[in-house]
Amino acid sequence: MICARWLAANPAGLVRVASVGSAAVSPSQHRVILLRHGETDWSRTRRHTGRTDVPLTDVGEVQARSAGERLRGVSIDRVLVSPLIRARRTCELTGFGADAIVEPALVEWDYGGYEGRTSAEIRSERAGWSLWRDGCPGGEDAAVVGVRIDAVVARCQEVAATWLIVAHGHVLRVFAARWCGLGPEAGALFQLGTAAVCVLAFEHDVPGLRRWNDDGTGLGD
Repeated sequence: MICARWLAANPAGLVRVASVGSAAVSPSQHRVILLRHGETDWSRTRRHTGRTDVPLTDVGEVQARSAGERLRGVSIDRVLVSPLIRARRTCELTGFGADAIVEPALVEWDYGGYEGRTSAEIRSERAGWSLWRDGCPGGEDAAVVGVRIDAVVARCQEVAATWLIVAHGHVLRVFAARWCGLGPEAGALFQLGTAAVCVLAFEHDVPGLRRWNDDGTGLGD
């Protein structure tokens, strides 16, 4: 239904930007690398973790260092990070913390009354509930998250550089959807694991996905 609605509103199936690149950066180098933070106790138990500032687990720290190894040798021009400790620590462990600018708009989805609860718990009281369709009481819905993420997406599309964005699962899924010209609720289509690396870029001036959910594991994992 998400794709059908989007295609109805965008019959060409494409969203184009006016221009890409600069004299200093080739179009192939104009990209955004997304990195979700490493594991926390709450992500491990699948609890919605919005504004609660939980730290990485030991496993999460290992994951973050591994992500840094996968990024080794990549020339990063600009680094933006969520203000929450799990994202900032992940950024530090990848080796890019010193260059990072804290971007408040990258804070995770506000889950309101559903903070700390699992989807199964919520659906036991509210059958059929979907974060992407229904949002959270006392918190945000997809449209609200999309508005604040749009400003960051616009910066990254307008400034030709290699960007690194270190943040959270749901906001990064919204970021990917908006980069591609989809509605924020289309983030439901982009599964994203902890400490996974993704690359958004352009092909013939059309923004799209180059790599998604690379957590360093094989296809059988």
